[in-house]
Amino acid sequence: MTSLLEKGVPFNWTKERQAAFDELKKRLTTAPVLTLPDLTKSFTVYCDASKEGLGCVLMQEGKVIAYASRQLRKHEVNYPTHDLELAAVVHALKIWRHYLFGNKCEIYTDHKSLKYIFTQNELNMRQRRWLELIKDYDLEIHYHPGKANVVADALSRKSYVNMAVAFQMPFELCVEFESLNLGFVHHTTVATFEAEPTLEQEIRNHQKTDEKIQEIREQIKLGKAPHFREDEQGIVWYKNRICVPDVDSIKKLILSEAHDTAYSIHPGSTKMYHDLKERFWWYGMKRAVAEYVAVCDTSPEDFEGYVQDFNEF
Repeated sequence: MTSLLEKGVPFNWTKERQAAFDELKKRLTTAPVLTLPDLTKSFTVYCDASKEGLGCVLMQEGKVIAYASRQLRKHEVNYPTHDLELAAVVHALKIWRHYLFGNKCEIYTDHKSLKYIFTQNELNMRQRRWLELIKDYDLEIHYHPGKANVVADALSRKSYVNMAVAFQMPFELCVEFESLNLGFVHHTTVATFEAEPTLEQEIRNHQKTDEKIQEIREQIKLGKAPHFREDEQGIVWYKNRICVPDVDSIKKLILSEAHDTAYSIHPGSTKMYHDLKERFWWYGMKRAVAEYVAVCDTSPEDFEGYVQDFNEF
């Protein structure tokens, strides 16, 4: 659709553009849900560039705060790779200046030579100009392998980080607003719009037919399940962790999002388990995580069918 904005281009609304428009509307009304920044803490920025455009993600403590991307301008298409990657960094610094200026920031890029941008002896005029801008910020540039730093792809998909944030309750959001001293939380209605389908909705629907969770519900009613509870929406929780039904597709989605997305960066089984257990619970989850990581690290082709194996546990 962006090409229609160019001068002299006739307006031709094709099926592909209609599909892109529908997809855009869907993305705007569907998770991921972003979190609010804490200006007393440091930030992390992931940057990437290609011959199509620039992409970057602003994060804090593993949670996504904002996404930004744009197409390359005509004169930028001829930039060398080094300049394109540096342009992505500059784009992030400019668009999020109100967050990053004066705060410590770590920037990750998949272009290794950018690590040494501050000590390079020979720079072209464009690089010198950008370097002057970069020096205004308290930042460190780190190299991140391309396979793990797929930010351009991550901009078009839901990550585990967002999947976890999507379970944040409206009350928690009100507390965050109140901490910002905005002065309106107690005087207005905080409105949300319904994002469908969400993982929480999928879990809720399948909990109704899960035999083990039905048994837990009965135990809750009898007062024999002290660590479990059922909320007003009928969702069963283990402490503060949602109970995941015995459905292969849901478990596989949770595991893959926790391990394979741009920001999880293929963690080991111990870290992945500790990350997941903050939000999710099911019988045999620790073993499921260990087996998933083992399969992923040895043979990605063996993914299919592994869920059935650990469900037997």
